[in-house]
Amino acid sequence: MKTPVIEVKDLSVRRGNEMVIKDATFTISRGDYVGIVGPNGGGKTSLLLTLLGIIPLERGTIRLFGKDISSFSQWERIAYVSQDATNFDVNFPLTVRELVSLGRIRRNLIGRKLRKDDWNAVDETLRFMGIENIAHRRIGELSGGQKQRVFVAKALVRNPDIIFLDEPVTGVDAETQEKFYKKLSDLNITRGTTIMIVSHDLAAVFCRMSKVMCVNREVHMADITEELEPDEILKKVYGEHFHFVFHRHQCSGVFEHE
Repeated sequence: MKTPVIEVKDLSVRRGNEMVIKDATFTISRGDYVGIVGPNGGGKTSLLLTLLGIIPLERGTIRLFGKDISSFSQWERIAYVSQDATNFDVNFPLTVRELVSLGRIRRNLIGRKLRKDDWNAVDETLRFMGIENIAHRRIGELSGGQKQRVFVAKALVRNPDIIFLDEPVTGVDAETQEKFYKKLSDLNITRGTTIMIVSHDLAAVFCRMSKVMCVNREVHMADITEELEPDEILKKVYGEHFHFVFHRHQCSGVFEHE
């Protein structure tokens, strides 16, 4: 049996006067690659932020690696790449290698000089993400796709068990997106890293990922198998008039909302 790493039961989350997540129950196991989909404003980001302990839960329980979130302290096991990670001043002075190295600094070790093993981990992560050739370039000089891979590398360099990504490929071209999703697949397969990624690319979700989580206040999750009919679960959050056309043999697809 797979080992649970996130266990959520009867979770409700309120932001202001609005209940953004209602009575959600699901389990994420070690090695799951989960695509989180749903309409804008449906609560996807709020759900991630609650799992990260940033937004308080209204009711219900969250267990991370078997511990209740209220007493969980091993946050270095979880990495997060936010929607706006790549939005910064183009004159930002750090190089790619220097920025990625910041991921090796832990809260209880701030001020400690990085050791040889830290820099080895940085260089290994740069190679894994295919960005070792830009290691000494300034961050502000990079393309959108390169920036995304750099910030994922920063999250990965401490070898987390789980990585959350919130719409990490917004604004980059289709070819770059495909390369990015392929890199995440490699990470999931070779390292066994559990990945939860918010995405509007339904084709990529059903092509590359092992589970789909549909969020629109309510949360519905399913294993992605040959038997799964995407329409059936997607209609639960997009509505009955939603129609998804998926060409599995091409790993591509389009969706329509009538």
